[in-house]
Amino acid sequence: MTTLQPPVDAEPRPAPPPARRDRRSWTGWGFIGPFVAVFALVFLAPIAYSIYLSLFRDQLIGGTTFVGLDNYEQALQDDRFWAALGRVSLFLCVQVPIMLGIALLVALALDSGRLYGKGFFRITIFLPYAVPAVVATLMWGFMYGTKYGLVGDINGAFDVSLPDPLSPDLVLASIGNIVTWEFVGYNMLIFYSALRVVPNSLYEAAEIDGAGQIRVITAIKLPAIRGALVIATIFSIIGSFQLFNEPNILRPLARNALTTDYTPNFYTYSLSFNGQQHNYSATVAIIMGLITMVIAYVVQLRGMRKGA
Repeated sequence: MTTLQPPVDAEPRPAPPPARRDRRSWTGWGFIGPFVAVFALVFLAPIAYSIYLSLFRDQLIGGTTFVGLDNYEQALQDDRFWAALGRVSLFLCVQVPIMLGIALLVALALDSGRLYGKGFFRITIFLPYAVPAVVATLMWGFMYGTKYGLVGDINGAFDVSLPDPLSPDLVLASIGNIVTWEFVGYNMLIFYSALRVVPNSLYEAAEIDGAGQIRVITAIKLPAIRGALVIATIFSIIGSFQLFNEPNILRPLARNALTTDYTPNFYTYSLSFNGQQHNYSATVAIIMGLITMVIAYVVQLRGMRKGA
């Protein structure tokens, strides 16, 4: 009988030369290098420079001097800053749920398969997002006009006296209406895209179990798009704290209602370009960035925890 001999182990391959290993290690950096360079130039460098500016102050005597954290202490005691932060916080708490709620309802309606002309409605609802923010704000601003706009025409045609949308009491709601009109389609597209990738097997199982539409929405669709809901919420939070275009463009039409410190971003812009207080403007911007980052992180953490 022939006895099978165990296979002879192949000789181990020699290690690649050091030069080849070095080339391989640098290959990855060659791919990501352009992105890292651009990221550092347009993102990290401005942040670092803003932090640097926030540590100095221009004084009449002595010129630019190092003041440490004095600018931050001044900002935390600045009533104008806190009033602006309070306005955008109110805007966030009211406008964002309304906008996301409308976007979610539209996305669910489009995904239900019971809406005729689905493609037409999808394009129509998304179309306002394609309109530049400046054009959209000017359009709504002239419609809000009580002397020459749509509100004024309605007052003259029906002999009524509608409230002025650009009055101090209503201007924040008017801005919220503009932002909602602009971004409902954008958020709808996020939700609708997430709904389209939900496995059909889940719907088939729900149909076998006799689940109704409401049950399918609450048990299948909403949990499946929780990640998209978290992303849209974070984007909306960041956008709310960065509110600038709408009040800046509407200010010539509502000077009594929209002051230069109406929002934190508007306040930093006015400090820097109108008041020549670049150091203090950078300080307010850094504080707003930290507040936005913390709130967005908390929302993300809670969303991921619920998803787990």
